Amino acid sequence: MTARYLHTMLRVGDLDRSVKFYTELFGMKERRRNDVPDGKYTLAFLAFGDDPDATELELTYNYGVESYEIGSAFGHLAFSAPDVAALCEQLRARGAKITREAGPVKFGTTIIAFVEDPDGYKIELIQRA
Repeated sequence: MTARYLHTMLRVGDLDRSVKFYTELFGMKERRRNDVPDGKYTLAFLAFGDDPDATELELTYNYGVESYEIGSAFGHLAFSAPDVAALCEQLRARGAKITREAGPVKFGTTIIAFVEDPDGYKIELIQRA
């Protein structure tokens, strides 16, 4: 039996704000949105590119909930980019909060940085060619 990683779900306080963050700042595409009035929630699924099998980011908005405690178990999402320092400057210019500037990972050489999304989730940026 083979399994496939489908998506990661994050609860968000403002769905449109979060969709805008991931689509406009990172270039993800909103693939579909499902409003469930009886359940009092809306789901938006985002992904990079057009590959129908790409792993998605599921953003869940529960009606009337504006914020969540992230907790100590969740770590971060990770995105790659060819030039992390340049991406940080672009993100900063658009109002994103950079929480760790681009530089080598401790005890290593890989260039990383961290940015925070509108709900406080951390995103690690990893430099890859």
